[in-house]
Amino acid sequence: MQRPAPLVFFLGRRRYGIVHAWQKALVEARTGGLVPDTILLVEHDPVVTLGRGAKGENVLFTREALAARGVDLEDTGRGGDVTFHGPGQLVGYPVLDLRPDRCDLRKYVRALAEVMILIARDEGVEAGVVEKLIGVWVDREHPDQWATAPWASELAKIGAIGVRVSRWVTMHGFALNVDVDLAYFGLIVPCGIREHPVESIASLVGRSRSVREIALSAGPHLATALDYEVPTVVDASHLADPTPLFLGREAGKELTGNLSEQTVRTEELRA
Repeated sequence: MQRPAPLVFFLGRRRYGIVHAWQKALVEARTGGLVPDTILLVEHDPVVTLGRGAKGENVLFTREALAARGVDLEDTGRGGDVTFHGPGQLVGYPVLDLRPDRCDLRKYVRALAEVMILIARDEGVEAGVVEKLIGVWVDREHPDQWATAPWASELAKIGAIGVRVSRWVTMHGFALNVDVDLAYFGLIVPCGIREHPVESIASLVGRSRSVREIALSAGPHLATALDYEVPTVVDASHLADPTPLFLGREAGKELTGNLSEQTVRTEELRA
């Protein structure tokens, strides 16, 4: 029997730092049993993110040079190396309690890949997974076909995965390149992989729906891949503070207030 549908929210376009703080608060609430399984879908402002295994040489520009280009640099605490998030990319943060019967990290990572595979298929791109390479991959020469990696003419990455699991509650998630400016990936060595390029749905087939359209229609794919009843994706992109929807009103106010103070202090330091 499928699990009851999780709560799913599309947050619109947001800076990474504030969404990361919201996500951490949500993880704490889920660990304490205060909220149900929840998935945040978002489109980020340009940001380079560092996983626990990030190597300095895979960030090709200094923090100052990135800032001059309008790109943030953030430590994340997730697994993996260096990656990029930005406009035109659908990022998903499932905060799920995998207990008692889903305590299999490999299976969970494969489920996140399946979410992206199903979404890409809707847009005319066939994708799959590759042994020993995390994420979702396509055949760059034949994006409408996927016959597994040994048969691909040229492998290219279209979706990234990086997770953290604590007490079997998940954090971080997946990032699918919908119509992202691929030039941004030239700022880094994506996930430390030099031998394969990065592509997007739009670069492969010439068009795609917007991130918002894809996010709001993702409910059935989230249900299929993660074994839930089909959720309704709530559009919270118009809300300056969506946290009361998934944390409760008081917790949301407290979190937003703390973040506002932190932002002011950060801007003072930069000035």
